[in-house]
Amino acid sequence: MRALALAILAFLIAFQVTAAPVRIKDLVEFDGVRGNDLVGYGLVVGLNGSGDGIRNAPFTEEIMSSILERLGVNVSGEQFRPRNVAAVFVTAELPPFSRAGSRIDTTVSAIGDAKSLLGGTLIMTPLTAADGQVYAVAQGTVIAGGVAAEGAAASVVQGVPTAGVIPSGARVEREIDFELTSLDRLRLALRTPDFTTAAEIEKTVNGAFGRAVARMTDSGTVELDIAATHARSPAHALQRVENLLVEPQRRARVVVDQRSGTIVMGEDVRISRVAVSQGNLTLRIEETPMVSQPNPFAQGETVIVPRTSATLEEYLAAGLAEIPEGASLSEVVAGLNALGVSPRDMIDILKSIKAAGALHAEFIVR
Repeated sequence: MRALALAILAFLIAFQVTAAPVRIKDLVEFDGVRGNDLVGYGLVVGLNGSGDGIRNAPFTEEIMSSILERLGVNVSGEQFRPRNVAAVFVTAELPPFSRAGSRIDTTVSAIGDAKSLLGGTLIMTPLTAADGQVYAVAQGTVIAGGVAAEGAAASVVQGVPTAGVIPSGARVEREIDFELTSLDRLRLALRTPDFTTAAEIEKTVNGAFGRAVARMTDSGTVELDIAATHARSPAHALQRVENLLVEPQRRARVVVDQRSGTIVMGEDVRISRVAVSQGNLTLRIEETPMVSQPNPFAQGETVIVPRTSATLEEYLAAGLAEIPEGASLSEVVAGLNALGVSPRDMIDILKSIKAAGALHAEFIVR
């Protein structure tokens, strides 16, 4: 079933994205209302012999010695050779307006040669932001994202056992200094800058409040005058703004994934009049070595003489296929798909149409 599903997906996934009203909160980021990335360096213990090799990861021994000394254990001059310890990077995102004592999720990733973090426990790890300050502390049992097993002559790995998560594994210790109530003006930053969409947001917000409270400054920013909204606080003003519906505009864009043969397009993609002819090249190389052996009792030695046969065949289409003026890309792709053109060839055809200047859209290949 999985192979069938992948085969169907590989042949074509082509759909048109139709415009529909979207909430402003799904189109913009509010200035100052954002998360902050945190990172820390810690130790996972309790592994079943799948930790770091101390010879290959000396930093694991250093942090382990540091933790033991802080706990009052003198390890000066001692050598550690455990296999149940792994050095890890711990990452998390501090959500906006997080308060001290609240919990956030963390991600744990091995940085040494540990084979698996399954069943390990992260020891108390400070998480710092870009300013070097500690904003959270992480600790807890790691839920690994895979499994690994090995025997004397074989091993098997499924997923990524060297990375995992700790749900609610970090506690916030410091709050971000940001006072929303002190703002007189607030900017709405569009995730996808567009002059038409920004103008629609300005028009919709001003219409909802019955006065000029929003002003478009550029394609990616709409400025909101908090005082002009007559709201009790900036939070109340944003509550009214974020749920307003706007019909966004987007650039014509085609995205193709060469690995799976997926093609995704927007409804505004258009193709000028163009003719297309597609062919395939097949190269065959055959090795038929011949053994040359001397006669009995004759002087000489057996020699292998290489013989190579190389042929190149080209299969061309019956002729040129003409695409009419103003045809949508979905119609072109549907026609090519009906003719049995493979996804790889279809992507090559679209590239050639774009190179010819007949595809009027942004073309993205991944």
